[in-house]
Amino acid sequence: MLARRCRLVHLHPARSSSSSARSCARSSSSSYAAVASPSQSSVTLPLPDDFHMHLRDGAEVLNSIVPQAAATFRRAVVMPNLVPPVTNIERAKEYNSRIRSALPANANFQPRMGLYLTDATTPDDVAEAASYDGDDVVLHGYKYYPAGATTNSDAGVQNLLAPENASTLRALEDANFPLMLHGEVTHGEVDIFDREGQFVKNVLMTLLDKYPRLRLVCEHVTTEDTLNFVLDAEKQGANVGATITPQHLLFNRCALFAGNRMRPHNFCLPILKRERHRKALLEAVASGTSKRLFLGTDSAPHPIGAKESACGCAGCYTAPHAMSLYAKAFDSTPYGVTHLRAFACENGADFYGLPRNLESDGVMTLERTPLDVPETYQFGEDTVVPLCAGETLEWSTRVE
Repeated sequence: MLARRCRLVHLHPARSSSSSARSCARSSSSSYAAVASPSQSSVTLPLPDDFHMHLRDGAEVLNSIVPQAAATFRRAVVMPNLVPPVTNIERAKEYNSRIRSALPANANFQPRMGLYLTDATTPDDVAEAASYDGDDVVLHGYKYYPAGATTNSDAGVQNLLAPENASTLRALEDANFPLMLHGEVTHGEVDIFDREGQFVKNVLMTLLDKYPRLRLVCEHVTTEDTLNFVLDAEKQGANVGATITPQHLLFNRCALFAGNRMRPHNFCLPILKRERHRKALLEAVASGTSKRLFLGTDSAPHPIGAKESACGCAGCYTAPHAMSLYAKAFDSTPYGVTHLRAFACENGADFYGLPRNLESDGVMTLERTPLDVPETYQFGEDTVVPLCAGETLEWSTRVE
């Protein structure tokens, strides 16, 4: 662990200590900074859904993380990249049981279980998962990880378009069972900032061409390339959606080095991108121009020592204050938080064919009052540093 933790800072000229940092600050600030957003001091929503969340595992860790997720969201798609990964129904049931054991009494929270796609996944596995109807266990879809792309992805698929995977992909298409994509190539010769764009060109276009009825979700989209793919697919009537995280709406890649220091708690995968990509994503969600873009935090806690180390883990922990982060991003545009309800509560449910959450199941009110983000949260026997730790956000939340 580092002897002294570097405090995470926003990219803002007033907080930068050098000319290079100030340059990064200017490039990362919203292009809408000089435009007043609609005057709105509060907004009330049904409890939102998070269609991409990591809860980790182990009783003590789950007891720390699950209550915070349940206090913010009504439903969450729980990612399966544990060790060992959640590759089958039995493991999903066991993991679901451990999650539910960590829920507070009377919590109205539904974990929707993702299954881990591997080269060994068969059409029979898909058919069984798609038709499963177990008590208190919902199987949401298969998650594709390119082998070696991110945390606990070593069991991932080597080549999604390989002929040996064709029957499994066809089974997913026939069952209308979602395939959730970590959309990056992992070839060593491809720059890490270009891996998502290369995935669109080399994999995604071919995948949709071969399996046009496949229900695809481009997870944690970070580039204009993938955004345009999703928007074009929407126009053509394809079953393609996308989740977008708060960090990719708020920050560009300068946030990794603000103040000429490494900022490990801004490090996530897919990695933060150039400002033009951030602006394109923010414009798309804040303007409400697409019904295929929806909330997925990719909230991914790691203990402080695993982040602040020689080989720091990728992931930003945002679940407790995610809606305040999204409100901050939306509010930086001329549209304000006008379309936040659709993004957080409607688009994802509609895409997946789920009933929208009712206000009778819980209501969240976002208010333009300060929220002080804690420096740390408990993480089992350790601590986790959240995104924007120690900072004050402009929006707070109240759940009833």
